[in-house]
Amino acid sequence: MSIDKKITIQAYLKPSCGWSRGVRAVFAKYQLPFEDINIIANMDAYGEMVRKSGQRLSPCVEIEGVMLADVSGEEVESYLLSKGLVSPVASGDDTPLDRGCHDGEPVEMGSWKGSRGS
Repeated sequence: MSIDKKITIQAYLKPSCGWSRGVRAVFAKYQLPFEDINIIANMDAYGEMVRKSGQRLSPCVEIEGVMLADVSGEEVESYLLSKGLVSPVASGDDTPLDRGCHDGEPVEMGSWKGSRGS
């Protein structure tokens, strides 16, 4: 369960990447509301992520103004616990927190061949 303080979280995620699913699972586990920013559908959001994080890989998660770049769900959970932003809880969700993208899912935007012809 999360603590009483409202935490501001912006998560720059892909719709179906394993790393992104792991990050979402952590926020669900702790019942933390967050802004789920789709960097595949919104190229401006991708550009914002690159500017803020200084690199092109995702997921990137900004928590209370601190950018965690190219992180797994495990790393996000570790950060939240280490800063006292959440207390440990058990979860019945078995979503892997440390899995990469499946074959065919882009690791970084430069490798994505989407509808924009990139």
